Amino acid sequence: MELSRNKFFYQELKLSDNFQTRALLIFFHLAIIFKTKKNSKNKKTLQNLFDNTFQNIEIDIRELGYGDTKVNKTMKTLSKIFYDILISLDKKKFFSFGSDTVLLKKYFCNVEKTKDSVKISKLADYLEKFQNFCFDLDVNNMINGSIDFKYR
Repeated sequence: MELSRNKFFYQELKLSDNFQTRALLIFFHLAIIFKTKKNSKNKKTLQNLFDNTFQNIEIDIRELGYGDTKVNKTMKTLSKIFYDILISLDKKKFFSFGSDTVLLKKYFCNVEKTKDSVKISKLADYLEKFQNFCFDLDVNNMINGSIDFKYR
């Protein structure tokens, strides 16, 4: 979740600093982690990471003042978005954000009401570098929150 609060997204890319954008950023980071560690022996650890992430999102939604019905509906929608991102990344052996920006445009152009190709290119570059970083990342470090990814 800390990665979704990176100033790069809000100062350089000028993404809206709101719940929906942060959730999308969390989902892209989490999907990349799952994709790079998919064949890992750490399935239980990854399941715990998934459960913890969605539990925290649900708590955040409740803190926004939503009732049970709205929370359930929102969580269902968010789950569908996450799985769409995960399945889209999983369709290809190696997903390149730089050469396939359709997924980023699908979610960030709708949210941001923009077709700014420079913004999408920079976001694609960031996610591409994060994906490469994750291949060498220890799954236990992810759980401890010690993902020391620096973009640039």
